[in-house]
Amino acid sequence: MNLGSPDTPSVPDVRRYLTEFLMDGRVIDKPYAMRSLLVKGIITPFRAPKSAEAYESIWTPQGSPLVDITRQLAAALQAVRTEPVVMAMRYGNPTMKSAYDALMEQHPDLDRVLLVPLYPHYAMSSYETAVEHAKEVHHQGRYPFNIYFVPPFFADAGYIDALTASIRGHHKPGIHLLFSYHSIPERHIHKSDVTGNHCLRVADCCNVASEAHPYCYRHQCLATTRLVVQQLGLTAADYSVSFQSKLGRSKWLTPATTATLAEMPKKGIKQLAVVCPAFVSDCLETLEEVAIRERANFMENGGEEYTFIPCMNTAPTWVAALSSLVDHNLL
Repeated sequence: MNLGSPDTPSVPDVRRYLTEFLMDGRVIDKPYAMRSLLVKGIITPFRAPKSAEAYESIWTPQGSPLVDITRQLAAALQAVRTEPVVMAMRYGNPTMKSAYDALMEQHPDLDRVLLVPLYPHYAMSSYETAVEHAKEVHHQGRYPFNIYFVPPFFADAGYIDALTASIRGHHKPGIHLLFSYHSIPERHIHKSDVTGNHCLRVADCCNVASEAHPYCYRHQCLATTRLVVQQLGLTAADYSVSFQSKLGRSKWLTPATTATLAEMPKKGIKQLAVVCPAFVSDCLETLEEVAIRERANFMENGGEEYTFIPCMNTAPTWVAALSSLVDHNLL
């Protein structure tokens, strides 16, 4: 299960996709009437044409990079598994229903389905909504099989090894490394805090043991960073962490990637490599936002060398890690 993409980079298809995505109450967590007014009356009419241009800049003959890469990943996983493998998107096509139906058509006596949300870190706007959507479609379709889920794998040894190997393949020693994670609103962090009084309320909260951590996106992003940095042998001066893709005016996780990249050359960091560990497959946020727009931002502010590190996509180490995750979660 991955995020999804419009069917084409045309404005109508992008508008349709954005509407489905942003009308999700776990993405924009406002009352339905307010959310509908914001999305349909303000956001998508203005955002769809700009997003369509962005999608057009990365579209391939195979279509959406995210959908195509996920399709390739499913095929690569199938090549090393005996169980049937199908893919679905949270928004757009192929749908969760089409994946369930395909499995049932191939295997009418199917008993169990293991779903792998391709999000390493827990957030209500990514992992949680994918899981809840899969459950809802399963319930509505009255499918006879049981469903199970692979939990967030932000600290899984295979994922960390694969991510580290991917970085090593593009990162030159001595070049500053920026970990750019997708940002989320701070209110989402508070809503996911099962203790109600830890996340973003306790000093150095991500490093203070808490029952909140299995559901805390920020804690898990920093944990991934720490594990990768250890394997790479980097010092505190060798890397930074930032958060990208903010939407709207509310307070989101900081520091922001855009502001960080603009300031780095002024601080003497003029050679930079950027990796996006929240994504396992390249998509609009990596290929257009980070690889194109943020590169221009960095260079225009005095940067001299900028390396975008692609996502793991279908790297053999990642396929092996994914297969291992399946093994660990089969019941």
